[in-house]
Amino acid sequence: MTPPPSPMSRRGVLAGAASLAGAGVAMSAGVSPAAADSRGAHRDAVVFRNVRPLGAAKPVDLTVVDGRVTRDRAPRGAKVIDGGGRIALPSLVDAHIHPDKTTWGGEWVSRKPADTIEELAQQDAELFRSQRRPVAERAYALMSHAVTRGTRAMRAHADIAPAYGLASVEGVGQARERLKHALDVQIVAFPQHGVIRTPGTAELLKEAARSGLVDMVGGLDPISFDHAMDEQLDLLFGLADQYGVGVDIHLHDRGETGLTVLRAIIDRTRVLSLKGKVTVSHVFCLPGLSAAELARTAADLSELDIALTTVAPSASLVLPIEKLREHGVRVGLGSDGVRDSWSPFGNADMFHRTHLLGWVTDVRLDKELNACYEAGAHGGSDVMRLPRADLSPGSPADFVLLRAECLPQVVVDMPARDMVVHGGRVVARDGRLV
Repeated sequence: MTPPPSPMSRRGVLAGAASLAGAGVAMSAGVSPAAADSRGAHRDAVVFRNVRPLGAAKPVDLTVVDGRVTRDRAPRGAKVIDGGGRIALPSLVDAHIHPDKTTWGGEWVSRKPADTIEELAQQDAELFRSQRRPVAERAYALMSHAVTRGTRAMRAHADIAPAYGLASVEGVGQARERLKHALDVQIVAFPQHGVIRTPGTAELLKEAARSGLVDMVGGLDPISFDHAMDEQLDLLFGLADQYGVGVDIHLHDRGETGLTVLRAIIDRTRVLSLKGKVTVSHVFCLPGLSAAELARTAADLSELDIALTTVAPSASLVLPIEKLREHGVRVGLGSDGVRDSWSPFGNADMFHRTHLLGWVTDVRLDKELNACYEAGAHGGSDVMRLPRADLSPGSPADFVLLRAECLPQVVVDMPARDMVVHGGRVVARDGRLV
């Protein structure tokens, strides 16, 4: 997780933003299921009538067959859902969240002073012991809430340490199973207490990777927190190489310390041929680089397809998303911790996170606001290796229906999500799971 940053002045860092409005959208005006092609009548088909994809001026019918958007006519007997002229927008992806730590849906927790990651991690363990609700219940409460707010997928970091054993990983896994119809989830075994400095953690990471409980193994500040960069990275990359899992490392260190770790990650990714299987989260050492230094680093990241995630904590710490994407680097947006021992804030609402991205980067143009939404919708999809839900033919029918004038207004106003669709099926209405 990311320590709460000090307040900082805002500055624009989203330059040359691309617009979602240019995406090819599959639509068919006036589709009539009664007159549709009778072939494939057994297929699971839904027509979302009278919707405006990506804020289009003219309402159309959006046809979904077997969970995919299509330009084909709907099979006979297709279900019809009236969108009432609402905008249809791609659902969002939370590329970095800690659902195991949350107290969401429970009693208020008063937090104690803490200045270091070690102190915050100790409070994590205290909270874990004090909660009457198990991890599975608390994680489900938060993850299901995220679904109702339009999240289609998330990468969930779950703490793994002797203080928890495998309980947090297993609890998030149980929540994932309950929500498999509505949410795609990747789980990271995250050693918040340190990989090397906390004896027993390495063995738990190995067990989680070996048993298939997790999709990825995580790490945390190998130099400043673990004080054992080579030992931590050798262990994590060794597990990835041996068990076929990915790696997602929290890197908060700035300056040369952070760059030293990032270079070591790049080197190991290259040596072990783990191209496309490594993510670095937060990466606070990148925003302060000169244009030339950033370009050189981005070229290495792109060559090895190392992904990055940001939670847009402040203007000085948010990743330069558009500049990195120009070099072909996958960059996702996430919500980080939510109402846990670290902070009373957070809501797992990725619409709000795209709003915060625009706020801290001080954007004002429509194309820049659109780019904030694209970071939330497609950046995380790219990081998680999911197909983009861009409403184009063949794309997953994961979208949100809401009342608004246009996409930039959605980023600013964050209107209520009236309907959430996952795989062509309505999974939430008016803020509640269906």
